Amino acid sequence: MAFDVHRHWQTVSELLRKNTPFAVVTMIDVRGSAPQIPGAKAVITSDGVVDGTVGGGRVEARAITQAIDMLQTTDGCSCQFVTWNLQTDIGMTCGGEVKFFFELYLCNDWKISLFGAGHIAQALVPILLQMNCRVTWVDQRNDWLSKTEDHSKLTKICNQNLQEEVKRMDPCSFFILMTQGHATDLPVLAEILQTIHPPYVGVLGSLQKAKVLRRDLKQMSISDEKIASFFCPMGLPIGNNTPPEVAISVLSQLIQERDRLGIIEQRTKSF
Repeated sequence: MAFDVHRHWQTVSELLRKNTPFAVVTMIDVRGSAPQIPGAKAVITSDGVVDGTVGGGRVEARAITQAIDMLQTTDGCSCQFVTWNLQTDIGMTCGGEVKFFFELYLCNDWKISLFGAGHIAQALVPILLQMNCRVTWVDQRNDWLSKTEDHSKLTKICNQNLQEEVKRMDPCSFFILMTQGHATDLPVLAEILQTIHPPYVGVLGSLQKAKVLRRDLKQMSISDEKIASFFCPMGLPIGNNTPPEVAISVLSQLIQERDRLGIIEQRTKSF
């Protein structure tokens, strides 16, 4: 079967969109008799091959087993190179040797749930989309959401009742609240604190706004522990109050908390 590059990338794109872990197996080289040609690829999920082939039969069965084992046991995105002798390693009667390259995509991206599409959010979202994260962006104004171009890692939601969306979010997301003001931030924040336990919750605002938020949450009978759990003011104390610099301040705190909590597998920058 000839390798169909267009179908291959369509399959990969769809798996990424659905956040489905998968492995891409590529036949790198062959020596002697082999059931496929160098460059052959197979896309494998926990259910088996979903696209392509690296030869079928025992060779492909071994590749499937190897890929599924990697998907089940490996933390983080990794690669592996293997060389198999068709007779001694695979149990085939024909002689020969195959070399495979396994690329693993666990789709464990950092998840961001952002409420509010104002000027600071407009500055923040394009930077986030350049990183290893997926952003769900909610606002009451579709025209503001539309100011930023669509992206495969961005989900836009327009809803007049913002707090309704909280229950649809991944509870492991970082929640960022920068809506049009206290009246819209408070119900979303209360819904988050009352229903889920996210690793990070931040609200854009001043020290005075933080005091008012905490007072109102107290009146809603939310526990002191929950009230103390969110960041407000959100962001590190750097820069000025222009939207780009506030966005950088917020992003800096998000990265700081992501690395402190070990949300994604990566090597932290050292000095």
